[in-house]
Amino acid sequence: MQYAPVMLADQPVNGVTCGIDWARDDHAVAIIDGGGRSIYRGVIEHSARGLTELIAILARTGANEVAIERPDGPLVDALLDAGVTVVVINPNQIKNLRSRYGSAGNKDDRFDAFVLADTLRTDRTRLRPLTPNSHETAVLRALCRTRKDLVIHRVRITNQLREHLKRVYPGPIGLFEDLDSPISLRFLARFDCQDRADWLTPKRLGAWLTSVQYKGRTDPAVLHQRLTSGPRGATGTEGAAYVGITRALVATLTNLVEQIHQLATQIGEQLAGHADAHIFTSLPRSGTVRAARLLAEIGDCRGKFPSPDALACLAGVAPSTRQSGKIRSVGFRWACDKQLRDAVCDFANDSRRANPWAADLYNRARARGHDHPHATRILARAWLHIIWQCWQTNSPYEPTRHRALQTLLSRRTQATT
Repeated sequence: MQYAPVMLADQPVNGVTCGIDWARDDHAVAIIDGGGRSIYRGVIEHSARGLTELIAILARTGANEVAIERPDGPLVDALLDAGVTVVVINPNQIKNLRSRYGSAGNKDDRFDAFVLADTLRTDRTRLRPLTPNSHETAVLRALCRTRKDLVIHRVRITNQLREHLKRVYPGPIGLFEDLDSPISLRFLARFDCQDRADWLTPKRLGAWLTSVQYKGRTDPAVLHQRLTSGPRGATGTEGAAYVGITRALVATLTNLVEQIHQLATQIGEQLAGHADAHIFTSLPRSGTVRAARLLAEIGDCRGKFPSPDALACLAGVAPSTRQSGKIRSVGFRWACDKQLRDAVCDFANDSRRANPWAADLYNRARARGHDHPHATRILARAWLHIIWQCWQTNSPYEPTRHRALQTLLSRRTQATT
């Protein structure tokens, strides 16, 4: 079964369209009739009272279709709850559409609201109403994006801690596998300066590792050699002066790691109860968080993507082709859903470590001279065709039914016999 995209009616409901230019504190509103003449222009404040007033204005003027530049937020939720049809028009499109009404190209919120309303009136065949994802998918998306933001913050704090230690206490850098690992953070919390690290011997270090239930297989004597073989840090009064910075960064990083872990647990619980979980968890090396990100960013509204190419374009893994006369150029697609592109490329990059077809496709792209990001996007686009098919048919990915993979494996088997 394939899902047909939801279409707008040939004519606006009541012959009236509305455009809203979204802003942080207030929103410019323009409502026009079937001839493009203004019925209402004004500004609504971004508050419960303002949103209630907006819904009343729409009902009074008969406007049941609204064009806006973003697909989420309290304003969009209020419109959808009121039964209003919401159409999302990309800000880049609005920037280009301003030239319809003049060559100055000036940016004005009230004028942009009119452009949105008029575009909804005249370009209906190219627009699609917003079909929101389910509540489960919306929650999963919020969890995944928040975790991603915290991971980025963790990397920044880890880099800040590393640079600090390089200056005043280099020993712990490289002592364990990762500076932000739980064992590294516990070590720095206990031995936060060179003077405290000097107290350690291989035996004392071994006893401390046992007390914190260290699971690594590296001998304490080897770890002690790592700790003492590097440059010495600041000692005495100078070293003590930097302890506060070390403790602050370690405490911040420890809390971040814990919160990221808790979010990952919540993501796993949310994913387990989602109707589409079996599709995305069946993908090679998708795991839990990666599968959840893919599901959350693609969503569960099948009609939004009538073809795999539509999904690939939104994900920014399909090239942008421009042609004028005999000149044809193919370049990077800048206008896309960057969260979706990041999720898809992250999955594609790791999939080649477990799937021979993915590895072969990536390696052939590199052999043609493409750099790593480009080759990853090529692989991501191929995966999206497979994911789209599984998504539309509500079926998990099965390697035995992946014909390109089976052909490659068969060819390799014949080559070795």
